[in-house]
Amino acid sequence: MDTIRIPVSGMTCAACQSRVQRTLQKQPGVSDATVNLMMHNATVTFDPAATSPDALVAAIVDTGYGAALAPPDQSAFEEQEARDRATTTEYLTLRRKAIVSGIAGAIAMIISMPLMSQLAATMHAHGGASTIGDPFMRWSMTVLDPALRRVAPWMYAIDPRVTTWLLLALTLGVMTWAGRHFYTGAWSAFRHHAADMNTLVAVGTGAAFLYSVVATVAPEFFVSRGLAPDVYYEAVVLIIALILTGNMFEARAKQRTSSALRALVHLQPKTARVLRDAQELDLPVESVMAGDTVIVRPGERIPVDGELLAGSSAVDESMLTGESMPVTKGVGDRVIGGTINATGAFRFRATTLGGDSVLAQIVKLMRDAQGSRAPIQRLADRISGIFVPIVLSLAVLTFMVWFVAADSAPAVRAFAASVAVLIIACPCAMGLAVPTAVMVATGKGAELGVLIKGGEALQRAGDLNTVVLDKTGTVTEGKPAVTDVVLATDGAFVHREHDLLRMVASIESRSEHPLADAIVRHARGLGLTVAEPDTFESQTGRGAIGVVRDGDATTGRDVAIAVGNAALMADYSVDTASAQADVDRLASDGKTPMFVAMDGVLAGVIAVADPIKESSRAAITQLHAMGLEVVMLTGDNQRTADAVARLAGIDRVVAGVLPAGKVAEITRLQALGRVVAMVGDGINDAPALAQADVGMAIGTGTDVAIEAGDIVLMRGDLRTAAQAIALSRRTMRTMKQNLFWAFVYNVIGIPVAAGVLYPAFGLLLSPILASAAMAFSSVSVVSNSLRLRRFAATIQ
Repeated sequence: MDTIRIPVSGMTCAACQSRVQRTLQKQPGVSDATVNLMMHNATVTFDPAATSPDALVAAIVDTGYGAALAPPDQSAFEEQEARDRATTTEYLTLRRKAIVSGIAGAIAMIISMPLMSQLAATMHAHGGASTIGDPFMRWSMTVLDPALRRVAPWMYAIDPRVTTWLLLALTLGVMTWAGRHFYTGAWSAFRHHAADMNTLVAVGTGAAFLYSVVATVAPEFFVSRGLAPDVYYEAVVLIIALILTGNMFEARAKQRTSSALRALVHLQPKTARVLRDAQELDLPVESVMAGDTVIVRPGERIPVDGELLAGSSAVDESMLTGESMPVTKGVGDRVIGGTINATGAFRFRATTLGGDSVLAQIVKLMRDAQGSRAPIQRLADRISGIFVPIVLSLAVLTFMVWFVAADSAPAVRAFAASVAVLIIACPCAMGLAVPTAVMVATGKGAELGVLIKGGEALQRAGDLNTVVLDKTGTVTEGKPAVTDVVLATDGAFVHREHDLLRMVASIESRSEHPLADAIVRHARGLGLTVAEPDTFESQTGRGAIGVVRDGDATTGRDVAIAVGNAALMADYSVDTASAQADVDRLASDGKTPMFVAMDGVLAGVIAVADPIKESSRAAITQLHAMGLEVVMLTGDNQRTADAVARLAGIDRVVAGVLPAGKVAEITRLQALGRVVAMVGDGINDAPALAQADVGMAIGTGTDVAIEAGDIVLMRGDLRTAAQAIALSRRTMRTMKQNLFWAFVYNVIGIPVAAGVLYPAFGLLLSPILASAAMAFSSVSVVSNSLRLRRFAATIQ
């Protein structure tokens, strides 16, 4: 299966999003399709044997929206920059149209006052002042009209027919320029047998405009039927102006939701100082090749990923990892492109470039996450799919009821109420409720050094009640050191301590296990020669075996060595009884003892201690305070695990488990109804990370851990796991608030616009106030999501 992201243009509301998504999901070979209104794109997973990207683009275009494939070589940086340019252009265009149409609306309102005064007089004649139930109309008649009569009395002397023709010209200009996209979008949707926000706006304002045109061109048509030839041009212009103003604020707010991603993209320097042919050259960063020597001076941003060759410095990696303190770098250490060199100058060899760089991977990860959908969105999707047809029906019903039941000016009231229903019912807020929260939360997470891989992971993390921790590298530093070497006294081979270390280190030099690395480092630190073993085999969860030459090639002999736990010794029938007391003592001190056997006979015990991270205890305290049960899984022995758990404050320990055992324990917890997060290093714990409801991979931001787990903790700091869960809970609360208010807005707004409050309170809602309320709903949802930017880490 292939996955492709297709930019989609022309979507304005949740109904558009739902329609494009349904269309893509019906295409042959498509297994999954997600459309994001905020990002204006569609992410499609499809079988290339059944369909193609061009066919998917054609399917989108056939629904009435724009779609085009991005250039195949476009990087994540270029994609984000293109999107930033598009959103900036959109905002500036909306602002220009909103300002011009707002000025036109104010002019139309003033010009219309003599006509509105006549209409109000007619309503007074039929029922008195109480019949003006529309607050906007009442304000116009009690405040604006008297003021205008004093300031510009000459306006009331102008022939009404002249005024209506002037208003017709002004309104037509606003509709065909500022509001043109509403009508072209509605027509496109109509041609494809669909309806969306454009349909509601176009039908509402279009009906008001056509009614007014007939009243302007042929007023006798209304007079002959006992109706006043009223016009609603000012309402049309003000509705368009208010909707555009709402769209403008919405576009501005949406820009801010991706500010974190934009900041990441801008971390990428444009040039690099490269040493070639003994000359320093300032080259575009795209020209840097793997293996180039790059020079960085104090205060400069590191242009690409690499490995230090000479010099040392402290590097500020906070924008990528959330680590507030600069990290000391020396020869051999990796540096990440986009981070800031704080103090010293150094040279490094360029390694990963372009799309493979850490920064590019993070940007891609965030873009994918922000384009994903949370399961909670499904409710809004289902409602959006049927919402617009229902609203159109309600508008027709409203017109019929008012036309039959109104005691005065039935046509006027029926018309205004049905237009208000159409305008206020726009489902924009429903479409923005969840994706805006996902975008802001993933951006905030990145600032804290937490990469959340999508809306689904974000939602699941909010439901967690159990956190399972790997021990080595998660609770502990992951950099164990040798603390004790105990020689066996009753074996056939009695070696000196250094001999034992040298031979074990030779075997372990082939292993990537942290305990093996500790032994090798310790041996080399003592100046011992670590030889290449003849054979080596790692036995997961038990230890390692191999053959190493003891002595030179002619006089030495091959020795079979086994180093590991009691299970490994039992496999090779090694008697460990004589060392059991030492093993128990070392384990009770929180150390990890390893038996060493040579040629099948116990030769000694090597103990390694892995200190607990300073932050672990504070993080576990916080997890407990959040109501979470904390469990530690480890392949280490029970005594050592108990000692570590006791020091860290962990509830329960499951020791001596292989990777499969970790999976079994998580499965058991899930069977008990627990919602489980697994926190591990992302490589050794990959099966457990995959099995857990939420896999949290601890990575340094420089390795494949970025690809593992649902959430990546960029720092080796367990406190970020608590921060990720707290952020998820806060985000879920925000999503529910957004959806609640989006639904409540329509549930309350539509009946009020239809006039249900009029019989009891004499209250009506004009189309102008309805358009203002519609604009406010979308802006309020986006603004509520932006509050997540103020989420503060609860543990420092």
